[in-house]
Amino acid sequence: MAEVSVIIPVHNAGRFIEDTVRSVMAETYSDWEILLVEDHSTDNSLKCIGYIMEEFQTKGLEGRIRLLMTGEKRGAAAARNVGIEAAEGRYITFLDADDLWEPPKLKMQLDFMHKMNAAFSFTGYEFADETGVGIDKIVRVPQKMSYKDALKNTTIFTSTVMFDTAKIDKDIIMMPDVPSEDTATWWKVLKEGYTAYGLNRPLTLYRRSSGTLSSNKNEAIKRIWNLYRNVEGMGILRSAWCFSFYALHAVWRRL
Repeated sequence: MAEVSVIIPVHNAGRFIEDTVRSVMAETYSDWEILLVEDHSTDNSLKCIGYIMEEFQTKGLEGRIRLLMTGEKRGAAAARNVGIEAAEGRYITFLDADDLWEPPKLKMQLDFMHKMNAAFSFTGYEFADETGVGIDKIVRVPQKMSYKDALKNTTIFTSTVMFDTAKIDKDIIMMPDVPSEDTATWWKVLKEGYTAYGLNRPLTLYRRSSGTLSSNKNEAIKRIWNLYRNVEGMGILRSAWCFSFYALHAVWRRL
């Protein structure tokens, strides 16, 4: 049984999924399993996954990777939840199908979690272009975050997160079916009294498509506002107060 489960939801990611899996294979820490959760792709994702599975089998590593199917289009939250349920590792990590990890990511984050006795950790990251090359825009992260901190700072990025299921129950990290399900999950976990510890090293490459940046920003604003008002049940004034800090942090991350 692997120590770390890497959950990768896949939906129309045929262009990227091989590079993403190879970034896990290149990790200096090797006690991992990969769970590819295929979420009803309509491109060549399944064909690409087939090539990946064949390569693992050829190398005698077939036990290190599993393909799970959602059966119908259910979205990233449900796909990650399928992975969480099936994960066998003590530590659960998430990696989006177009993002990349730096080779020391798992080793450094595990060492950090042991040092901090953490149930929940996240790391810094770097923005990358469509080819997966870093563009020197690095997001620094605080040493730790509480629920109140996180309401005003959504710096925690999904592909950097790691949970220790010996300290936190899987049910708590299941993602709700809401827009910005990842941020909603971090808030839910922190609301339970856990602390998120930040490792301030850019160990993940966050691939961004330049053609969708403007629409993504507009949608992000709507999603975060919905979280404040309809998921957390916050009043307009408190929502606006927290949102002002969220906006400042979001702008700062892109400078």
